This record gives sequence, C-alpha cells and structure tokens, in this order.
Amino acid sequence: MRFGGGSGIEARNLMILEDQLRLHAQAAKKCELYAASFAAPALRSCASQLAKHHRECFLGLLSYLDAHR
Repeated sequence: MRFGGGSGIEARNLMILEDQLRLHAQAAKKCELYAASFAAPALRSCASQLAKHHRECFLGLLSYLDAHR
C-alpha cells in the first residue's frame, strides 16, 4: 500500500519515516534541555549545535514527506 497515490511512499517506509521524525524531535528536545542546564559555555554550545542538527534532520524528513503526498 502506498501513501499519497501512485508515486507515494509505501506503508512500511512511511512507518520508518514517522519513527525517525519522532526520534529526531525527541533528540532535539533533549539537547535543548541539556543546553539550558549546562553552565559551561562549551557544553552549552555543543548541546545547542546537536539540537540544531536534529531539528534540521526533522525538517528535512518532514519536507520529504510533504513532497511525496
């Protein structure tokens, strides 16, 4: 079964993408929480960069899904 018509995403692949979206969202949130809790600027910066990376991955996957509706 496909999502979004003839050239859409198969159901199994859609489930994988949904899992990845959820995991990237969780990772971004955790990194944001850690960044807020660190006192050391270097650790805060590192955690913020990781949060940004996970947000970008999330948005990239979301764009991919939107393009294949």
